[in-house]
Amino acid sequence: MRGMIPESCVDLVYLDPPFNSNATYNVLFKPPEELGDAAQIKAFEDTWHWTVQTEREYAEILKNPYGNSDLAKLVSALRQFLGENDMLAYLVHMANRLLEIRRVMKDTASIYLHCDPTASHYLKLVMDAVFGFKNYCTEIIWKRTSAHSDTKQGRKQHGRIHDVIFFYTNDGEHLWNPVYTLYDENYTETFYRHIEEGTGRRFRLSDLTAAKPGGDTLYEWKGVKPYEGRYWAYSKDKMQQFEDEGRLYYAKTGMPQYKRYLDEMPGVTLQDLWTDIKPTPKSEKLSYPTQKPLALMERIISASSNEGDTVLDPFCGCGTTVHAAEQLKRSWLGIDITHLAINLIRTRLTNAFGELPVEIIGLPASYAGALELARADKHEFELWVLGELDAMPYKGGRKGADTGIDGYIFFRYLDEARGLSPLSKPAVRDGKAIVEVKGGGTSVKDVRNLDAVVEREGADLGVLVSALKPSGKMYEHAAGRGPVTLGSKDYPKLQVVWLKDLMEGRARVEYPESGKIEHAKKAPRHKRDYQEEMGPES
Repeated sequence: MRGMIPESCVDLVYLDPPFNSNATYNVLFKPPEELGDAAQIKAFEDTWHWTVQTEREYAEILKNPYGNSDLAKLVSALRQFLGENDMLAYLVHMANRLLEIRRVMKDTASIYLHCDPTASHYLKLVMDAVFGFKNYCTEIIWKRTSAHSDTKQGRKQHGRIHDVIFFYTNDGEHLWNPVYTLYDENYTETFYRHIEEGTGRRFRLSDLTAAKPGGDTLYEWKGVKPYEGRYWAYSKDKMQQFEDEGRLYYAKTGMPQYKRYLDEMPGVTLQDLWTDIKPTPKSEKLSYPTQKPLALMERIISASSNEGDTVLDPFCGCGTTVHAAEQLKRSWLGIDITHLAINLIRTRLTNAFGELPVEIIGLPASYAGALELARADKHEFELWVLGELDAMPYKGGRKGADTGIDGYIFFRYLDEARGLSPLSKPAVRDGKAIVEVKGGGTSVKDVRNLDAVVEREGADLGVLVSALKPSGKMYEHAAGRGPVTLGSKDYPKLQVVWLKDLMEGRARVEYPESGKIEHAKKAPRHKRDYQEEMGPES
C-alpha cells in the first residue's frame, strides 16, 4: 500500500485478516488417493509472536505516523497491560496496516473489518484509535455456521457460531445504499394474512382515516363516513383512484381499507444480526480454509459502494471480495503475500469471467524478475513456477526434503494398446508427470536424478525446469531417454525446459493436456457475459 497505492483513492475496504487463532490453515487439493496428506498445502499460519520486526513496527507507531497520537497512546497502554505476547504482536501488526488503509481511503469511504471474538474486543479499540470512535457505525454479527455442541467431548462453554464485522466510516459523509431482507415467515403469516382471490397475492390492510383534518376529508364515501373524531386521510379524488386500481377492501360495515401487497414491499431494512447468509455453498468452494460466501461480499459491496467505485481487500486470500466486486461492476484492488493465493485468484477470475484485463503486480513479469525471485526466496520461486505450470506442489509445498520431487501434473489418457484385441476395449489410464524446479546451477547429474525419481515413482514423465540455461549435454541426456506413448501420441519421457524459453513461449511442458486432472476446484462461470457487456475492445 505504501509504495503503490496513492492517498484517498479507495471507496470501500473489506478485510478478513487472520484472527490470531493460533492455527495453521491448509488448502485441500484433489489428487489421486495414493498421495494422502500430500494433498495439503499450507495457505497461511495464523500464529503471531513478538519478534524484532514487531518491535520495529511498534516503534513506528510511537513515532505518531500521520499525526495519530491516539493510536500511540493505545498500543503503549496495551503493551503495559498485555506484555510482549502473541496478542500484542498481532495488534501491532494490524494497527500499522489499518493506518495505511485509512490513508488510501477517500473521506466518503467505509471499511468493514471481519474478525471473531478471539481479538474483536481489542481490534475495536484499535479501530477507534485509527478512525475515531465517532466514525464507528455498527458491530455486525454474522451467524457463520449452524449450532453445534461438543459437550460429549468435554466442552464446557457455549458453542461458537458467529463472526464479528466492524463497520466504520472515514471523516466525510459516507455512501449508504439501503439493503432489505425478506420478511420473517411468522411476520408474513401474521400481517399479510389476506390472499387476494384470482391473483393469489398476499396483502395487509391499512387504515384510511387520520386523527387530524387536512383538506377535503369530511366527505361521505359510498354511504360511509370516518369514525367519530377521525377524518379521511385522502381526498375524494384520491379515494376514487384507489377504487379504480382495486386497492380498496371493504369490511362488513362498508368501511374501506387500503390494500398493501407483500410483493410491492422492499422487505425489512438490514439489521446488525445476519442469520440469512449461510456458509460458503459447495458450488462456490475452492478448498481455501477461510473462504467466505459471495453473498456476504455482495451485501457489503452493494450497501457501501456504487458501480464504478473502487473496492480494496488487503488480505484477499482466495479472492471472494474481488470476485464479488467484478460481478457488481466495481473496480477493485486485492493484496496477498503468497503465490498460492495470487495463482488461485487469477485462476478463479479466469474461470468465472473469462479473460479479464487484470494487472498482477509482484509476480515475475520477465525472466530477470524470475531470476531475482529465485535468488531472494528459492521456496517461493519453486511455488511460483509450479503455479505457472498449474502443477500441484509436492506435500503441499511445505518446506523440507523433497526427495527429488517439487510437484506433480496429473492427467488421463486412452490406452489404445488395450484395444488391439477384438476381445478388449481401450482403457482410460491415470498418468502423472514429476516436476523438479531448479533455481540455481544445474548439470547432467540433475537429469539423471530426475530419471531415477521417475522410475522410482512409476511416473510416466519427468520435467526439469531450470532457471539458468541448461547445458547441451543435459538436453542430449534427456533426449536419449526416448519417447513414451500416451494415448495416440508420443511424449518425451524426460523434458529439460529453460525457464526463459518457457516464459517467452519458445518451449512448453508436453503431456496429454486435454486429459489434465484439475487438482483444485474451479470457480463457476459467472452468469453474465463479460466481453459482451464490456465490449470487444475491453
